[in-house]
Amino acid sequence: MSARRWHAPGALAVALLFAGVALFVALGSWQWRRAHEKETLFAAFERGFAEAPVTLQQARGTADPGHFPHVAARGVYAQPPRQYELENQVRDGRVGIMAFALFEPSDGGPSLLVNRGFLPYANDVSRRPHLPDLPQGEVTLSALYAPPPGIGLRLGGNTLAQQAFPKQVIYLDPVEVEADLGRTLDPRVLLLLPDNADGTAFVREWRPEVFPPERHYGYALTWFTFAAVVVATFVILHWRKVRP
Repeated sequence: MSARRWHAPGALAVALLFAGVALFVALGSWQWRRAHEKETLFAAFERGFAEAPVTLQQARGTADPGHFPHVAARGVYAQPPRQYELENQVRDGRVGIMAFALFEPSDGGPSLLVNRGFLPYANDVSRRPHLPDLPQGEVTLSALYAPPPGIGLRLGGNTLAQQAFPKQVIYLDPVEVEADLGRTLDPRVLLLLPDNADGTAFVREWRPEVFPPERHYGYALTWFTFAAVVVATFVILHWRKVRP
């Protein structure tokens, strides 16, 4: 068996070792913290489902980034209907739309957008789903009081003014919608819960529109693995065979 011994590394090699390990450990630790933050977020969503409903006015007074109150909101849908179809949404492998409608609460506060739920395209995007009629008169909505969907990548300008209702959008920008409607909106939206007895075919399976914690744990493991590879490579390169 060939003998091996430790060969003292140069200053540059040591510097690169510490820099690489520090970078990968920092990235892994950040992803680990993000995973814990997402777990807290998902848990807050679940608590919202389980809570007893409060009034919309109470929810507005207690909402914070980590709280998604379950509300019983009384009011009417705007007439004529003011609806927006958020395109290219995915639920359980199916592509479709999220339908938002303008809602005017009875408490006199600002109007809100109500996410009525998901409707899949029929076979392809050219066969658009039909939006079921909105309830008439005053209703009480069972919903989560939650932030609007993220905007993501913007493509093109604001085309809302050029469309008739229901309007089709690839992202839902509250500022653009406010300008389109000519009124101030509540910064949050209502996510209708399945117990709303409106007899529609909407899918209402709500979850935070973010990467799940498992994705961040996977990224963290990858960065920690890179740190281990850097250390292993350093050792292999400097624990070499002794030449005869």
